[in-house]
Amino acid sequence: MWNGDYSFLLRNLVLKDFRTRYRNMSLGVFWCLVNPLVMMGVLTFVFTRIFPNISIPKFPLFVLCGLIPFNFFTLAWGTGTTSVLVNANLIKRVPVPRELLPISSVLGNAVHLCIQAGLLATIAIVWGAGVNRYWLWIPLILALEIVFTCGCVLLCSALDVYVRDMRYVVESASMVLFWLVPIFYSFSMIRPEYKQLYRWNPLAAVVLALRAVILDAQPPTAQLLSQLFLGSFSMLVFGWIAFRRLSVRFYDYL
Repeated sequence: MWNGDYSFLLRNLVLKDFRTRYRNMSLGVFWCLVNPLVMMGVLTFVFTRIFPNISIPKFPLFVLCGLIPFNFFTLAWGTGTTSVLVNANLIKRVPVPRELLPISSVLGNAVHLCIQAGLLATIAIVWGAGVNRYWLWIPLILALEIVFTCGCVLLCSALDVYVRDMRYVVESASMVLFWLVPIFYSFSMIRPEYKQLYRWNPLAAVVLALRAVILDAQPPTAQLLSQLFLGSFSMLVFGWIAFRRLSVRFYDYL
């Protein structure tokens, strides 16, 4: 267990990431809202004007339910993968749990996720989806995504110490995921033989759960939630074990 000093360090690492990211920028933290809004506008224009798909109502809100969890995951995954190497001096000078660094990177990005979740709620109200009691599921859904992301980051940040190309693998995988997660297309369009694969993908499951709650005013199905829970915590356990084993020889490579 981490003691109070490590908890204090974790809080300060998260605050440092949040403060330095938008330092000296005119719009400050509002930049974290610009990207999803721009992408929402572009995808809405393309799929309502160029390739119109009338089967998806409230398309801007539909897209935003996919963009916000996807943007959080890819940004946290990318920055977290390099977190150990970037903080190599801290690891060498201060005896702290090394897993603190990738986890703090994820939690720093989780602050932006909370802000963007507020944007999603605002757009939902503006587009007439309305608030319903099933919105109480949203914190749990996003928390499970954070758990899954921590597992991915723990694994990849440890591998990045040994294989310096890991960050580029993550960047390429993020581009592939944009097409494999149902961001701008409906789950109903997926062929039946691939639907179960999507449900077992925690990132896709988060998107489907958010749409069920916000667009359909329904709770996520028990099957979807159980698969999201199992997939997220399995990834966390796997990433944690891999990190602890690989971190034994960090000093030889940092």
